[in-house]
Amino acid sequence: MNKIYPVLILTCLVFLNNTCLLSALDNHNGKQDTLPFRIPDDQIKPLVQLGDLTLQKNLEKEIFNHTIWASLVKKKKMAVGIVDLSDPYHAKFARLNGDKMMYAASLPKLAILLGAAQSLEDGKLEETPEVLNDMRKMISNSDNQAATRMIDRIGLEKIEDTLRDKKYELYDPRRGGGLWVGKRYAKSGNRNGDPLFNISHGATATQVCRFYYLLAMGKLVSWERSHMMLDMLIDPEIHHKFVNSLDNLAPDAKVYRKSGTWQNWHSDSALVWGPKWRRYIVVGLIEDKNGEQILRNLIPAMEKVLLTTKQNN
Repeated sequence: MNKIYPVLILTCLVFLNNTCLLSALDNHNGKQDTLPFRIPDDQIKPLVQLGDLTLQKNLEKEIFNHTIWASLVKKKKMAVGIVDLSDPYHAKFARLNGDKMMYAASLPKLAILLGAAQSLEDGKLEETPEVLNDMRKMISNSDNQAATRMIDRIGLEKIEDTLRDKKYELYDPRRGGGLWVGKRYAKSGNRNGDPLFNISHGATATQVCRFYYLLAMGKLVSWERSHMMLDMLIDPEIHHKFVNSLDNLAPDAKVYRKSGTWQNWHSDSALVWGPKWRRYIVVGLIEDKNGEQILRNLIPAMEKVLLTTKQNN
Protein backbone atom coordinates (compact mmCIF):
# COMPACT_ATOMS: atom_id res chain seq x y z
CA MET A 1 0.00 0.00 0.00
CA ASN A 2 1.23 3.50 -0.81
CA LYS A 3 2.61 5.11 2.37
CA ILE A 4 0.45 8.19 1.84
CA TYR A 5 -2.81 6.24 2.32
CA PRO A 6 -2.41 5.51 6.07
CA VAL A 7 -1.56 9.18 6.63
CA LEU A 8 -4.68 10.29 4.75
CA ILE A 9 -6.83 7.81 6.66
CA LEU A 10 -5.41 8.97 9.99
CA THR A 11 -5.93 12.62 9.01
CA CYS A 12 -9.56 11.91 8.07
CA LEU A 13 -10.18 10.09 11.34
CA VAL A 14 -8.70 12.97 13.34
CA PHE A 15 -10.83 15.45 11.36
CA LEU A 16 -14.02 13.44 11.93
CA ASN A 17 -13.23 13.02 15.62
CA ASN A 18 -12.62 16.75 16.06
CA THR A 19 -15.78 17.57 14.11
CA CYS A 20 -17.83 15.31 16.39
CA LEU A 21 -16.16 16.83 19.44
CA LEU A 22 -16.91 20.38 18.28
CA SER A 23 -20.47 19.37 17.51
CA ALA A 24 -20.87 17.91 20.98
CA LEU A 25 -19.39 21.05 22.55
CA ASP A 26 -21.70 23.25 20.50
CA ASN A 27 -24.66 21.17 21.63
CA HIS A 28 -23.62 21.47 25.26
CA ASN A 29 -23.26 25.24 24.83
CA GLY A 30 -26.81 25.53 23.57
CA LYS A 31 -26.01 25.71 19.85
CA GLN A 32 -28.11 22.81 18.69
CA ASP A 33 -29.34 23.67 15.22
CA THR A 34 -32.15 21.19 14.71
CA LEU A 35 -35.49 20.55 16.37
CA PRO A 36 -36.49 18.71 18.43
CA PHE A 37 -33.48 18.96 20.74
CA ARG A 38 -31.78 15.86 22.06
CA ILE A 39 -31.15 16.88 25.66
CA PRO A 40 -30.97 14.37 28.52
CA ASP A 41 -34.04 14.39 30.75
CA ASP A 42 -32.02 15.30 33.84
CA GLN A 43 -30.86 18.51 32.11
CA ILE A 44 -34.38 19.72 31.24
CA LYS A 45 -36.12 21.81 33.87
CA PRO A 46 -39.89 22.38 34.01
CA LEU A 47 -40.77 25.60 32.21
CA VAL A 48 -42.40 27.14 35.30
CA GLN A 49 -39.01 26.91 37.04
CA LEU A 50 -37.31 28.91 34.28
CA GLY A 51 -38.78 32.31 35.10
CA ASP A 52 -36.13 34.97 34.49
CA LEU A 53 -36.32 38.24 36.43
CA THR A 54 -34.61 40.33 33.75
CA LEU A 55 -36.78 38.93 30.96
CA GLN A 56 -39.89 39.44 33.13
CA LYS A 57 -38.93 43.04 33.93
CA ASN A 58 -38.31 43.86 30.28
CA LEU A 59 -41.56 42.19 29.22
CA GLU A 60 -43.55 44.22 31.73
CA LYS A 61 -41.80 47.44 30.73
CA GLU A 62 -42.51 46.91 27.03
CA ILE A 63 -46.15 45.94 27.49
CA PHE A 64 -46.90 48.77 29.90
CA ASN A 65 -45.29 51.30 27.56
CA HIS A 66 -48.34 50.75 25.31
CA THR A 67 -51.40 52.34 26.89
CA ILE A 68 -53.94 50.06 25.23
CA TRP A 69 -51.93 46.90 25.96
CA ALA A 70 -51.47 47.93 29.59
CA SER A 71 -55.21 48.48 29.93
CA LEU A 72 -56.03 45.10 28.41
CA VAL A 73 -53.54 43.34 30.70
CA LYS A 74 -54.97 45.05 33.78
CA LYS A 75 -58.48 44.01 32.72
CA LYS A 76 -57.18 40.45 32.14
CA LYS A 77 -58.17 40.64 28.50
CA MET A 78 -54.61 40.15 27.26
CA ALA A 79 -52.16 37.39 28.16
CA VAL A 80 -48.60 37.07 26.88
CA GLY A 81 -45.92 34.41 27.24
CA ILE A 82 -42.36 34.32 25.92
CA VAL A 83 -39.58 31.73 26.13
CA ASP A 84 -35.99 32.45 25.07
CA LEU A 85 -34.60 29.25 23.52
CA SER A 86 -31.34 30.67 22.16
CA ASP A 87 -29.59 28.48 24.74
CA PRO A 88 -31.84 25.44 25.24
CA TYR A 89 -29.85 24.36 28.32
CA HIS A 90 -30.67 27.70 29.95
CA ALA A 91 -34.09 28.67 28.59
CA LYS A 92 -35.76 31.76 30.03
CA PHE A 93 -39.49 32.28 30.58
CA ALA A 94 -41.68 35.30 31.31
CA ARG A 95 -45.42 35.94 31.14
CA LEU A 96 -48.24 38.31 31.96
CA ASN A 97 -51.62 36.85 32.96
CA GLY A 98 -49.98 33.52 32.21
CA ASP A 99 -52.55 31.46 34.09
CA LYS A 100 -55.59 33.36 32.82
CA MET A 101 -57.84 30.94 30.90
CA MET A 102 -59.25 32.58 27.77
CA TYR A 103 -61.34 31.56 24.80
CA ALA A 104 -58.81 30.81 22.05
CA ALA A 105 -60.91 29.67 19.04
CA SER A 106 -58.74 27.48 16.76
CA LEU A 107 -55.48 27.72 18.72
CA PRO A 108 -56.45 24.69 20.91
CA LYS A 109 -56.31 22.52 17.79
CA LEU A 110 -52.82 22.00 19.22
CA ALA A 111 -54.56 19.71 21.72
CA ILE A 112 -56.13 17.68 18.90
CA LEU A 113 -52.68 17.37 17.31
CA LEU A 114 -51.25 16.02 20.56
CA GLY A 115 -54.21 13.68 21.06
CA ALA A 116 -53.72 12.34 17.53
CA ALA A 117 -49.98 11.80 18.03
CA GLN A 118 -50.62 9.97 21.31
CA SER A 119 -53.32 7.82 19.69
CA LEU A 120 -50.97 6.95 16.82
CA GLU A 121 -48.26 6.01 19.32
CA ASP A 122 -50.71 3.89 21.33
CA GLY A 123 -51.93 2.08 18.23
CA LYS A 124 -55.46 3.44 18.72
CA LEU A 125 -55.38 5.42 15.47
CA GLU A 126 -54.21 4.14 12.10
CA GLU A 127 -51.57 6.26 10.39
CA THR A 128 -53.25 6.61 7.00
CA PRO A 129 -52.68 9.34 4.36
CA GLU A 130 -56.15 10.68 5.17
CA VAL A 131 -55.33 11.02 8.87
CA LEU A 132 -51.98 12.70 8.23
CA ASN A 133 -53.56 15.04 5.69
CA ASP A 134 -56.27 16.08 8.15
CA MET A 135 -53.69 16.65 10.89
CA ARG A 136 -51.77 18.99 8.61
CA LYS A 137 -54.86 20.81 7.26
CA MET A 138 -56.34 21.51 10.68
CA ILE A 139 -53.05 23.18 11.67
CA SER A 140 -51.69 24.93 8.56
CA ASN A 141 -55.07 25.99 7.15
CA SER A 142 -56.99 25.84 10.45
CA ASP A 143 -59.53 23.69 8.59
CA ASN A 144 -62.54 23.14 10.88
CA GLN A 145 -63.83 20.12 8.95
CA ALA A 146 -60.42 18.41 9.20
CA ALA A 147 -60.27 19.21 12.92
CA THR A 148 -63.77 17.79 13.45
CA ARG A 149 -62.90 14.59 11.59
CA MET A 150 -59.85 14.20 13.84
CA ILE A 151 -61.96 14.76 16.97
CA ASP A 152 -64.43 12.12 15.77
CA ARG A 153 -61.59 9.65 15.16
CA ILE A 154 -59.92 10.24 18.52
CA GLY A 155 -62.79 11.26 20.80
CA LEU A 156 -63.03 14.26 23.12
CA GLU A 157 -62.43 12.00 26.13
CA LYS A 158 -59.10 10.81 24.73
CA ILE A 159 -58.03 14.40 24.05
CA GLU A 160 -58.93 15.40 27.60
CA ASP A 161 -57.15 12.39 29.08
CA THR A 162 -54.02 13.26 27.10
CA LEU A 163 -54.08 16.92 28.16
CA ARG A 164 -54.53 15.99 31.83
CA ASP A 165 -52.04 13.12 31.76
CA LYS A 166 -49.35 13.56 34.43
CA LYS A 167 -46.71 13.35 31.67
CA TYR A 168 -47.98 16.64 30.23
CA GLU A 169 -50.51 18.38 32.54
CA LEU A 170 -51.34 20.81 29.74
CA TYR A 171 -54.69 21.27 31.41
CA ASP A 172 -54.05 21.72 35.12
CA PRO A 173 -56.76 23.14 37.42
CA ARG A 174 -54.05 24.07 39.94
CA ARG A 175 -52.56 26.49 37.39
CA GLY A 176 -55.71 28.08 36.06
CA GLY A 177 -56.54 25.48 33.42
CA GLY A 178 -54.72 25.39 30.10
CA LEU A 179 -55.33 23.86 26.69
CA TRP A 180 -58.85 22.53 26.26
CA VAL A 181 -61.01 21.18 23.45
CA GLY A 182 -64.54 20.36 24.57
CA LYS A 183 -66.48 20.57 21.33
CA ARG A 184 -66.22 19.65 17.67
CA TYR A 185 -65.39 22.55 15.35
CA ALA A 186 -68.91 22.29 13.96
CA LYS A 187 -72.44 23.37 14.90
CA SER A 188 -73.47 19.83 15.82
CA GLY A 189 -72.18 17.64 18.63
CA ASN A 190 -72.06 17.62 22.40
CA ARG A 191 -70.33 20.37 24.35
CA ASN A 192 -68.01 19.66 27.28
CA GLY A 193 -66.70 22.92 28.73
CA ASP A 194 -63.55 22.91 30.80
CA PRO A 195 -64.06 22.18 34.53
CA LEU A 196 -63.01 25.63 35.76
CA PHE A 197 -64.65 28.09 33.38
CA ASN A 198 -66.86 26.05 31.05
CA ILE A 199 -64.90 27.21 27.97
CA SER A 200 -65.23 24.95 24.92
CA HIS A 201 -61.97 25.90 23.18
CA GLY A 202 -59.58 27.50 25.64
CA ALA A 203 -55.97 28.11 26.55
CA THR A 204 -53.63 29.86 28.95
CA ALA A 205 -50.45 31.53 27.75
CA THR A 206 -48.33 29.49 30.17
CA GLN A 207 -49.65 26.12 29.04
CA VAL A 208 -49.35 26.98 25.35
CA CYS A 209 -45.74 28.01 26.00
CA ARG A 210 -45.27 24.65 27.76
CA PHE A 211 -46.71 22.82 24.77
CA TYR A 212 -44.08 24.33 22.44
CA TYR A 213 -41.33 23.97 25.05
CA LEU A 214 -42.00 20.25 25.54
CA LEU A 215 -42.31 19.86 21.77
CA ALA A 216 -38.97 21.57 21.16
CA MET A 217 -37.39 19.30 23.77
CA GLY A 218 -38.82 16.23 22.01
CA LYS A 219 -40.90 15.33 25.09
CA LEU A 220 -44.43 15.27 23.67
CA VAL A 221 -45.26 11.54 23.24
CA SER A 222 -41.76 10.69 21.94
CA TRP A 223 -38.90 12.35 20.10
CA GLU A 224 -40.17 10.89 16.82
CA ARG A 225 -43.77 12.01 17.40
CA SER A 226 -42.55 15.45 18.49
CA HIS A 227 -40.68 15.65 15.19
CA MET A 228 -43.85 14.66 13.34
CA MET A 229 -45.89 17.36 15.12
CA LEU A 230 -43.28 19.99 14.29
CA ASP A 231 -43.62 18.99 10.64
CA MET A 232 -47.38 19.61 10.90
CA LEU A 233 -46.82 23.06 12.46
CA ILE A 234 -44.13 24.43 10.16
CA ASP A 235 -44.81 26.79 7.24
CA PRO A 236 -48.29 28.03 8.19
CA GLU A 237 -50.44 28.81 5.17
CA ILE A 238 -52.37 31.67 6.79
CA HIS A 239 -50.17 34.76 6.86
CA HIS A 240 -51.73 37.07 9.41
CA LYS A 241 -51.00 38.15 13.00
CA PHE A 242 -47.58 36.85 14.11
CA VAL A 243 -46.70 35.43 10.69
CA ASN A 244 -47.41 38.71 8.92
CA SER A 245 -44.76 40.43 11.05
CA LEU A 246 -42.30 37.55 10.87
CA ASP A 247 -42.55 37.51 7.06
CA ASN A 248 -41.00 40.99 7.17
CA LEU A 249 -38.72 40.77 10.20
CA ALA A 250 -37.35 37.26 9.73
CA PRO A 251 -38.17 35.87 6.26
CA ASP A 252 -35.53 33.16 6.62
CA ALA A 253 -36.70 31.91 10.01
CA LYS A 254 -38.65 28.70 10.40
CA VAL A 255 -42.03 29.32 12.02
CA TYR A 256 -44.05 26.61 13.77
CA ARG A 257 -47.43 28.14 14.47
CA LYS A 258 -51.12 27.87 15.39
CA SER A 259 -53.55 30.76 15.76
CA GLY A 260 -57.25 31.32 16.37
CA THR A 261 -59.90 33.97 15.78
CA TRP A 262 -63.59 34.28 16.63
CA GLN A 263 -65.38 37.60 16.98
CA ASN A 264 -63.31 39.71 19.45
CA TRP A 265 -61.11 36.81 20.57
CA HIS A 266 -57.75 36.70 18.84
CA SER A 267 -54.92 34.32 19.67
CA ASP A 268 -51.59 33.31 18.20
CA SER A 269 -48.68 31.11 19.16
CA ALA A 270 -45.37 30.37 17.48
CA LEU A 271 -42.04 28.68 17.89
CA VAL A 272 -39.63 30.85 15.90
CA TRP A 273 -36.39 29.21 14.81
CA GLY A 274 -33.99 31.59 13.11
CA PRO A 275 -30.25 32.21 13.19
CA LYS A 276 -28.34 33.38 16.24
CA TRP A 277 -30.60 34.93 18.91
CA ARG A 278 -33.93 34.62 17.06
CA ARG A 279 -35.01 31.36 18.70
CA TYR A 280 -38.03 31.76 20.89
CA ILE A 281 -41.61 30.84 21.75
CA VAL A 282 -44.25 33.56 21.85
CA VAL A 283 -47.94 33.35 22.78
CA GLY A 284 -50.59 36.07 22.73
CA LEU A 285 -54.25 35.76 23.80
CA ILE A 286 -56.43 38.86 23.39
CA GLU A 287 -60.08 39.80 23.81
CA ASP A 288 -60.40 43.02 21.83
CA LYS A 289 -61.76 44.07 18.44
CA ASN A 290 -58.26 45.21 17.43
CA GLY A 291 -56.60 41.97 18.53
CA GLU A 292 -55.38 41.13 15.02
CA GLN A 293 -53.30 44.29 14.78
CA ILE A 294 -52.13 44.03 18.38
CA LEU A 295 -50.75 40.55 17.70
CA ARG A 296 -48.93 41.83 14.61
CA ASN A 297 -47.35 44.58 16.67
CA LEU A 298 -46.49 42.16 19.48
CA ILE A 299 -43.76 40.38 17.50
CA PRO A 300 -41.36 43.36 17.08
CA ALA A 301 -42.08 44.28 20.70
CA MET A 302 -41.17 40.79 21.91
CA GLU A 303 -38.00 40.74 19.82
CA LYS A 304 -37.05 44.04 21.43
CA VAL A 305 -37.62 42.44 24.85
CA LEU A 306 -35.35 39.52 23.92
CA LEU A 307 -32.55 41.73 22.61
CA THR A 308 -32.75 44.08 25.60
CA THR A 309 -32.53 41.12 27.97
CA LYS A 310 -29.44 39.79 26.21
CA GLN A 311 -27.78 43.19 26.47
CA ASN A 312 -28.57 43.34 30.19
CA ASN A 313 -27.12 39.89 30.94
